[in-house]
Amino acid sequence: MQHRLHALAQPRALRLLALLPVVVAATLAAGCGDKSKSEGKASQAAARVNGSEITVHQINQVLERQQGLRPEQADAAGRQVLEGLIDQQLAVAKAEEQKLDRDPQVLAILEATRRNILARTYIEKASVAGTTPPTGDEIRKYFDAKPALFSQRKVYALQEFTVPAKPEQSKALIDKLKTVHTPTEYAQAIQAAGLKFTTNQVTQGAEGLPMPIIEPLSKVGNGEALFLTAKDGFKALLVIASKDQPVTFDQAKPAIEQYLTVERRREFAQKAMKDMRTAAKIEYIGKFAEKAASGATSGASGADAASAVSAMAPIAPSAPAEGASTALDAAAVTKGLSGLK
Repeated sequence: MQHRLHALAQPRALRLLALLPVVVAATLAAGCGDKSKSEGKASQAAARVNGSEITVHQINQVLERQQGLRPEQADAAGRQVLEGLIDQQLAVAKAEEQKLDRDPQVLAILEATRRNILARTYIEKASVAGTTPPTGDEIRKYFDAKPALFSQRKVYALQEFTVPAKPEQSKALIDKLKTVHTPTEYAQAIQAAGLKFTTNQVTQGAEGLPMPIIEPLSKVGNGEALFLTAKDGFKALLVIASKDQPVTFDQAKPAIEQYLTVERRREFAQKAMKDMRTAAKIEYIGKFAEKAASGATSGASGADAASAVSAMAPIAPSAPAEGASTALDAAAVTKGLSGLK
């Protein structure tokens, strides 16, 4: 998709793309309206803009996508949505006057959007229909299997050091760091080794840490560090202080149930997609045929790679310290369960 947008980067095309979200939203909303009429379900009008009707059904569609909206906020939010839909309709009318809805570039992107929505909706519906909610026993089993996240949960004050280094440099420096216990001593030891580093302070409950490090970090005492190594350096998580703040089963149950439900649906979707690919006749053509086999092989190890990257990723955005370098970049952090208090 990005390649396509880059290819459209001319002045006129940019103007089309600026109006594209409006056209897409209007087209989808119109489609829903037609379906509603065909099913004999008349929608209550909320406003008319130059004779074009905006319905309560359209407002509710937008409100349904707003997470965390409280009942007492619904009326005010609905009025804000209506004003946005009025602005949208005015822009759509102008776009139609200029026949932007017939432009080949816009039509191509509309079709891509339609395909994306159809595919995503099918996978979501199939995942919901093909899975069952976790049982009470399964929720309890997960709770008992992760004491560091629940019954023995801690809140940590951490000093995070990320050090780009060669493997032999990493080993020697880690051995040295195991003999010191304060952030100042860590910084001095790294600088004495002639290496650059980034550092970051964070106070975080166990559920906010990358999942792969929660259990090993729970075994690290104050003034000690958890070391995460990679081929291009290492990360040291120095525990400045920690405090026990356990979570009861009743407190954790809703979050665990949601997490297990999402995981179950994700696994179902992955299997369903794999089965569909197995049953389909897929032919790679031209230059894509040359790397088809290697691409399939590399995809098999994607989950393992993602897990390793998440453990090395920064726990929170950090600012480089004096003498620091950002050479050891990583992807976004895979968090633990969130929403626990």
